[in-house]
Amino acid sequence: MQIIEATLAIVHRDGATGVTHRTVAKEAGITTSLTLYYFATLDDLLVAALTSVTDEYTRRIRELIEADDEPLDGLAQLIAESAGPGRERALAERELSTLAARRPALRPIARRWRDNVAELARTQTDDPDAVQAVVALSDGLCTAILLDDEEADPARIRAVLAKALQRTRP
Repeated sequence: MQIIEATLAIVHRDGATGVTHRTVAKEAGITTSLTLYYFATLDDLLVAALTSVTDEYTRRIRELIEADDEPLDGLAQLIAESAGPGRERALAERELSTLAARRPALRPIARRWRDNVAELARTQTDDPDAVQAVVALSDGLCTAILLDDEEADPARIRAVLAKALQRTRP
């Protein structure tokens, strides 16, 4: 949808604080009243934008869980894409997910990435600590990739994720 793409473009360019009905309407080349017709509140608009990003991640992770013999390889590739073709969407997802700490309406959608990564990790281990480590590492790796603004090595990412799945003795 044109309004969502405009919202994501603004988040990428100006950050989430730049999103208003007026700026989205201008970016989309439509009237502000039209954005208000579809999204009555700013939270409605931000939830829809975050949902569009997380729906794609959910779809990709579901495919990895259901079809991939080595889902960690696919997860590593997905994370690595944050440095390349998936950078804009990853940046929008990260920014809107962080905003969820202040905007409760975004929280259920923001949790989707973490829930999906946890489900994928549970295909590899039944250790809840290892699952939590993979989720935290995935979040941290995505953030580091966005901060470093350089190529990401899927093989290295996979190695780090695999290390988290190894059982350690207390």
